[in-house]
Formats: sequence, C-alpha cells, structure tokens
Amino acid sequence: MSLIKFHQDLKVYQESFKTAMEIYRLSKTFPKEELYSLTDQIRRSSRSVSVNISEAWGKRKYEKSFVAKLTDSEGEARETQSWLEFALACKYINDEQYNNLNKQYNHIIGMLVIMINQSEKWCSFSGK
Repeated sequence: MSLIKFHQDLKVYQESFKTAMEIYRLSKTFPKEELYSLTDQIRRSSRSVSVNISEAWGKRKYEKSFVAKLTDSEGEARETQSWLEFALACKYINDEQYNNLNKQYNHIIGMLVIMINQSEKWCSFSGK
C-alpha cells in the first residue's frame, strides 16, 4: 500500500466522489416537482459519503472518531441506495442505471466496512 497523505488519495474517497457526480448528472433529468425532495435528498446523501470520508481522515488521530465518521459515511451510502430505489420505482432511472449505481455503492460500503474493521491500521501514526 502506497503512502496516503490526503483523503483524496483514498480509493474509497475517489470512488464515492465519482459515483456522487454520476448521480448529480443523472438527477438533472428528474422532474422539476422532485427538485426539493428526491433530487435534493439523493444529491445530499451521495455527497455526504465523500464528505464523511474526508472528515474521518482528519480525525484518525482519534480512532473512535475515525470509526464514527466512517460509519456515518456507510449510512449515507445506504441512504443513497434507498433513494435510488425510489428513483427506479418512479421510473426516473432505468434498471441498468439502478443496478450499476447500486453495485458501485455496495463496493463503496464494502471498502468502508473493511476500513472500520481495520481502523487501528488507519489510525496508527508510528513510523510516519
């Protein structure tokens, strides 16, 4: 594993940011009546995944805070999956779009769970 200095270097951050941007572009096609409900909610939750990862990175001096922020990120990813289900049910996205984004979030969640379960490795500052 190469040295990670900044949260932007984390693969999970990069993937969550890329996926949030995909949702942003896709949500531009949602109906105007959804602007202050589904569109706003799915954009907020998808962006919060990345934001909480960056906050976790800044708090890794305190392992419990690090884990708490990663847990928040995992929750936001799962919330985004739920909003995607609504978008599919309302036919704002198709099955392929839903399956692709849901799969990406499952992968992101998996990476977050690994980081949470191995938090001591991420919070160790010895030798750095």
